[in-house]
Amino acid sequence: MMIIETKLPKVGTTIFTVMSQLAIEHQAVNLGQGFPDFEPPLALRDALSRAMHDGRNQYAPMSGTAALRQQIALKTERLYGRKVDPDSEVTVTSGATEAIFAAIAALVRAGEEVIVFDPAYDCYEPAIELQGARAVHIPLTLPDFAIDWQRVRDALTKRTRMILINTPHNPSGAVLSAADLEELAAIVRDTAIVVLSDEVYEHIVYDGAQHESVLRHPELAARSIVVSSFGKTYHCTGWKLGYAVAPAALSAEFRKVHQYLTFCSFHPAQVAFAEFLASTPQHYLELPAFYQAKRDRFRRLLAPSRFKLLEVPGGYFQLVDYSSISGLDDVAFCEWLVKQGGVAAIPLTPFCETAPGTRLLRLCFAKSDATMQAAAERLVKL
Repeated sequence: MMIIETKLPKVGTTIFTVMSQLAIEHQAVNLGQGFPDFEPPLALRDALSRAMHDGRNQYAPMSGTAALRQQIALKTERLYGRKVDPDSEVTVTSGATEAIFAAIAALVRAGEEVIVFDPAYDCYEPAIELQGARAVHIPLTLPDFAIDWQRVRDALTKRTRMILINTPHNPSGAVLSAADLEELAAIVRDTAIVVLSDEVYEHIVYDGAQHESVLRHPELAARSIVVSSFGKTYHCTGWKLGYAVAPAALSAEFRKVHQYLTFCSFHPAQVAFAEFLASTPQHYLELPAFYQAKRDRFRRLLAPSRFKLLEVPGGYFQLVDYSSISGLDDVAFCEWLVKQGGVAAIPLTPFCETAPGTRLLRLCFAKSDATMQAAAERLVKL
């Protein structure tokens, strides 16, 4: 029998797949995997159907359709004051996950280091390890999941190639401030370090706050790849469409990997998004209020429970502290919760290099009112 030496010894089935499968087996309400259980806008679905019926079913251009890249460039300038060239600085990808992988593969070499912040989304480290590089984990500081910038300075070495940030942050919902971006700029100034900024929840920021994109900061934008997601913004995660914005030199390297990873992305969806962005820009402008109403409703429903609710500045996840309910570790508690409590959640330990020692779990509120109500009724009973 052939023995295969794995290149990813720490990687197994993702926690999202595990919990979703358990939810099916135990007929639990699934607040684990971060996808909406409601449909994308009707006009967007109609545009997709038209694109397919109009014959837009073959390969799209490698970097994305011209119309969509132009709309992305217009949106970037309108929101963040950053004028980008749609031909050389915008690349459409098969979801944000592909964009993150392509950025790391294009720019990080064997023996180099990438700084990530725990809890870190689980696709980051495998992409780093596959390049023969090392992820340097820095824990975010509790209770607000802030970055300790002095720890970042202390972690820098001559091998540091990239700093990977995520704002709004998954799973905590924490957001970076303008002051945070100034700290980051000071750290990378006069270095060859590039910044990879995962901003897939950019339009889901609450309480009147402004999303502080790296694209707002000219010094950082000049050395950064910024990743965004149509799936998160338009409630269609299954379409797997995202994009990356970066200076021409970084985009050229990025595209070298992208063209051999997926080459191009789902053509009819690109046509549909180009049309919808042009006709309905108010969708992403209204998204904060749409999700804030869901956040506030979910928190009201959970208020009678024994869970302690952490603040949610952005994103569509609610972290809850279950320490008054159980002393189990977070993975064991989530397994118990789905089997005995009838609700699927996500533990934080799989997002961290070492177990955080907290009693926290992540609940997704990108759900219909009926789903939130059903989940809350079960959680309140615990």
